[in-house]
Amino acid sequence: MSWVLEKLNSGLVRVFLIVVALFWLVPTIGLLASSLRSPEDMSASGWWTVFSKPSQLTFDSYQKLLENGDITSSLWNTVLITVPATVLVVVIGALAGYAFAWMEFPGRDWWFLIVVSLLVVPVQVALIPIAELFGKIGLFGTILGVVLFHVGFGLPFAVFLLRNFFAEIPRELLEAARLDGAGELRLFARVVMPLGGPAIASLGIFQFLWVWNDMLVALVFTKSGTQPITVALQTQVRQFGNNVDVLAPGAFISMVIPLAVFFAFQRQFVTGVMAGAVK
Repeated sequence: MSWVLEKLNSGLVRVFLIVVALFWLVPTIGLLASSLRSPEDMSASGWWTVFSKPSQLTFDSYQKLLENGDITSSLWNTVLITVPATVLVVVIGALAGYAFAWMEFPGRDWWFLIVVSLLVVPVQVALIPIAELFGKIGLFGTILGVVLFHVGFGLPFAVFLLRNFFAEIPRELLEAARLDGAGELRLFARVVMPLGGPAIASLGIFQFLWVWNDMLVALVFTKSGTQPITVALQTQVRQFGNNVDVLAPGAFISMVIPLAVFFAFQRQFVTGVMAGAVK
């Protein structure tokens, strides 16, 4: 048994994990290489030929991408949808999670049970009813409507996650802050939020990735002027033969931005996951 443990801790395991990680990154590397090649080179050979012919690399496709108004506007629309939907879910979820964890009010447990039960509601079930509702109140086809939909479906998980995390904060710490004269808002901002930073960061990453990569909700609730990058790229696929020089760099930018966000908050994400596992 000790021999097996020694082998697992040896450098062979690290080499194996590195090889697996490299294989996992092959599609990303291939997309990056394709985005830096001309349409003629892409139709003539595979992306891996850039390693033997680096002269194929060019930024002309990215220049054409910046000149494509549909792609650039859709990228901006994605930011306008993702950032508010993430911030609202994190803020409202944190406030509600604190209330359910440490504030006493009538029917608290029943209200929390209702929130948890909303986790099992599929997004597909609500698409048509909410689309009809948004059409009646003038929100259908607007960025605000998409944001509200994502906030509504992101809040149940946010409240469930943060309530369980906040409930593990020692009661003595909160009582000491109250004895020092801290009110509920000050207690939440000065004590609960710093302690819940890892969980909040994890929630923010999950919500950001979900909204940024969403296409189903965007297909239903957006119009030509409010489409995010996922829908715009799907539209470009219909004309793949004529727009491959725009599609490849657009797809890479759409993928690399959430990757950058994840790696920027990687430490907080891992801390939050590990804290939840320990508790």
